[in-house]
Amino acid sequence: MLSSVLRSDVAVDASILVVRAFVAARQLALEYAELSKRLEGFMVETNMKFNDVYLALTALAEQKALSEKPMPEIGYTAERYRKNEI
Repeated sequence: MLSSVLRSDVAVDASILVVRAFVAARQLALEYAELSKRLEGFMVETNMKFNDVYLALTALAEQKALSEKPMPEIGYTAERYRKNEI
């Protein structure tokens, strides 16, 4: 609009720069939308993988808890040592 009112080289150059700025802003907005979409897909995929890992670890922990037996004591204590001497 500036170049149509003011017919100088500076006005034309300013008008061209303004149009280029708007084109760059539109491209940036489109790239941002695409990047946001890709990031959302990545987050969903990653969450699904972590959910699978979490479920597997939970199943293993439950399985281990059900099959755990008390561990025998390891090593010597003074009380056990004295009992063996008598």
